[in-house]
Amino acid sequence: MSTETTHRLVLASASPRRLDLLRQIGVVPDAVDPADIDESPLPRELPPQHALRLAGEKAAAVAARHPGAFVLAADTVVACGRRILPKAEEEKQARACLGLLSGRRHRVFGGVVLLSPTGDGEVLRRSDRLVRTDVTFKSLSHEETESYIACGEWQGKAGGYAIQGRAAAHVRWIGGSYSNVVGLPLFEVAALLRGAGFPLP
Repeated sequence: MSTETTHRLVLASASPRRLDLLRQIGVVPDAVDPADIDESPLPRELPPQHALRLAGEKAAAVAARHPGAFVLAADTVVACGRRILPKAEEEKQARACLGLLSGRRHRVFGGVVLLSPTGDGEVLRRSDRLVRTDVTFKSLSHEETESYIACGEWQGKAGGYAIQGRAAAHVRWIGGSYSNVVGLPLFEVAALLRGAGFPLP
């Protein structure tokens, strides 16, 4: 196996935020290949289990298309208690999410899976991390909620908000990895890549 093939990295995600975060630590994937999987929670599946399962399924689906490459996949889950909040696609969903988050502490779970080539061309070695970040929102007024809905940045975001955008004005406190809430826990990703022998800058 050539050095070039050994060190080829594929990001199994369509998220531009994850790509930007990787570039922040000097890692530029050779390919971006989103996985097309069913992301519905399983019955009685808890938020941390859901995040790690989806990351693993994304990685496995994409690895089948890129033999010999490192494949990095992630999933971000916003949870209130045991409840998994959706990736808001409609205003009604976003309002419901913001209503649950208003004035409360919630958790953001980031599941990260790295599949690494072992040299025989067939077997992949799996390494993974599950990261939890706690976030507290201020109590949102009706006007603040409607203003955030109007800006549109909630679309497609887990829990109906983007902490790197206007929602930052409503975050009173955060405990843990900020980049995990954005979409990729960078410290843990760097540790996984180093541990698998992938060269970092």
